[in-house]
Parts: sequence; C-alpha cells; structure tokens
Amino acid sequence: MTKEKVLGNARIVSAAEIIEGAVLLRHGVIADITRGPVAAVDVDLDGAYLLPGLVELHTDHLESHFRPRPGVAWPAVGALLAHDAQIASAGITTVFDALRAGTFDTEDGALRRANGELSQAIVAARAGDMLRADHRIHLRCELPCADTFDTAEELVEDGLVDLLSVMDHTPGERQFVSLDKFREYYLGKNIMTADRLEVFITERRELNILHSDRNRRAIVNLALAHGIKLASHDDATLEHVAEAVADGVAISEFPTTAEAARAAHVNGLSVLMGAPNLVRGGSHSGNIPTLDVAKARCLDLMSSDYVPVSLLHAAFALPEIAPEIGLPEAVTIVSRNPARVMGLDDRGEIAPGKRADLIEVRRVDGFPVVRSVWRAAERVL
Repeated sequence: MTKEKVLGNARIVSAAEIIEGAVLLRHGVIADITRGPVAAVDVDLDGAYLLPGLVELHTDHLESHFRPRPGVAWPAVGALLAHDAQIASAGITTVFDALRAGTFDTEDGALRRANGELSQAIVAARAGDMLRADHRIHLRCELPCADTFDTAEELVEDGLVDLLSVMDHTPGERQFVSLDKFREYYLGKNIMTADRLEVFITERRELNILHSDRNRRAIVNLALAHGIKLASHDDATLEHVAEAVADGVAISEFPTTAEAARAAHVNGLSVLMGAPNLVRGGSHSGNIPTLDVAKARCLDLMSSDYVPVSLLHAAFALPEIAPEIGLPEAVTIVSRNPARVMGLDDRGEIAPGKRADLIEVRRVDGFPVVRSVWRAAERVL
C-alpha cells in the first residue's frame, strides 16, 4: 500500500459542507483536507464527488447469493465474494451482513445451514484478505422460532456477532399489524392459496405465543452479557418503543408508523429506515414512507436492506425530494451516523484522522455512479 497519496480536484462531501479541493491520505488515514487546487495530485478526480465509504447495518443480500434458487445452496465463500463485489460497487465499505437465527419447520436444510456456513466464510475470507469491504455480522433473531436462542448463543459465544436484532414477522404483529395487509402481501406473491394462507396465519400465531416472549428476554440478556449492540425491528406502537427503551435497544429498525418513529427518535434510539423505501417512493408492505420520517426530522440511519445500490441512490435522492436536507446531511445518514451508533468512530466521514474509506461518485444521467473505492487508502475498486 502506498504510504501517501493525494486525491485532488474533488467535490469533497464532509459532514458539514461540500469542499472543492484535495485530500491527503497517509498510512491508511486522512491526513489533511486542502481547499482549492493543489500543485500535484496522485489521482485527479476531475470534479467528481468524494464521499466517505458508506456504512450498511442491515442487508439481507448475502443470503440471496447463498441460495440463488429454491433448493440450491451455493458454496459459502463464493457466495460471499459475489456479495462483496456488489457491496463495494455500491460504495459500501463497512457492511453488517444480516444472517438469521431461527428457522421454521417448513424451511429447507440450506437455510438451516446458512448461519454456520456463512459466518465461517466471513471469518475465512477476512483472514485470507479476500474482501473489498469490511464485513461484520448482524444476527437477526426471529423470535417465534424454537431454535432461535440456541443458534444465537452459539454464534455469540464464538465471538462472531457484532449486532443483534429482535424481530417478529408473525401475522398481525409489527410489520404486518393489519392481517388484511398481510394477506394482500402474501397472496400477491403467489406463495400459497388463500385457504393455505389462513392455516399458515394460525400456525404462525401459535408459534408466537409459544416462543416470542421467552426468546426476546433471552436475546436481550445475551446482548447485555456480551456488550453487543441491540436493535429492535418493525416497532409499530408506543408500547413497542417503550419495550425497546427498557431493553437497552440502540437502533429502531424500520418502524412501521409515524408515532413509533417519532417516539423512538425522541427517546434516543437511532431510527433506521429503508433506502429502497425512499427510492421507490414508499414501503412495499404499506408502512410509513422513509421520506415522511425524514421530513419529520426523525431519520438517523438508512439501510439498503435488499438492494445494495439503493443506499447511495437514496443519499443523493433525499436532498432533491426534501430540500431542507442537504447532501452533507444525507450522506451522514448513510456513513457517519451508522458508524457512530456501532462505536466505529474511526470511519464514516471525511475528516483528518479518520480512516481513508472513500468513494468517487459521478452523476450520470442523474444517477450517482461509483467509479472508485478506497478502503484504508487502498484502492479496492
């Protein structure tokens, strides 16, 4: 790795402003920022935007590479490398890959093996310096499943988990408080017949009664015992938020109503909303739009969720549809804020002393396109 380099002729997006100038990188960190032209540069960005590398806290995308077709399990390291390439090309330099603890009896063996195989693939790929981005593990704990806590405990005890979240996708709860919306969503995907769906709803609600409360208490205690950050998922009511606050939750992921988002923000939780929601103009499941949360000044974080490139697209789209939010603030929502909530204070912004995780972005026909990516000053794309 070159010990020192200058990236010049850039539109540098800091946390506070856009600076036309140059950035000096030294030994993997940002050493200095200079306004205006400099005499000599190692990389001429020719007026492109220079952003901090994006920080992604919740992406389900790795699992889609591991199971690219029903009944097909791809080799775990190969799946990770394909995922990593897409993550880096989306401008994400730190990613919390979401694996799931908790499986239902009807789910296939590949999904049951996913946690172990993919977590070990991340460990092996890190050790072998195979990855462009810095990959960490976000374990999403599906509360109504019988095996959730055992799976979570094993991975946590092995030191593999960086973020835990508690989630409950039971029909009639949280993401789908409205059973009518749940029926509309599932019938629209042609997953099952209407008669089978009613049986499915009954079965899942029974599992919720059997396991959810017990699993939540156990997962919360596990996070506290190991000093792991905790997120709640799909808070829908003031009661959900109060429970999250009492449990020491740091992040409210995808609150589904305006009252839940505001209550979470007011109570000091970092509110995370979906970037695809913003880019598409609304929630695919009928919940509150990300834009509404942003306009209410309650949006702290965004996640690409199921479309990696949406994180960058949302950061550039937000100032256009909510002019009160400038590009520096929008970029902070997808870089500095998620880094800080996870205690990664060494990255997430372009400032002296911060790690040189940087991305070159150009607007092409209105779309922000990643042209180059540096991780700790080393070019990885």
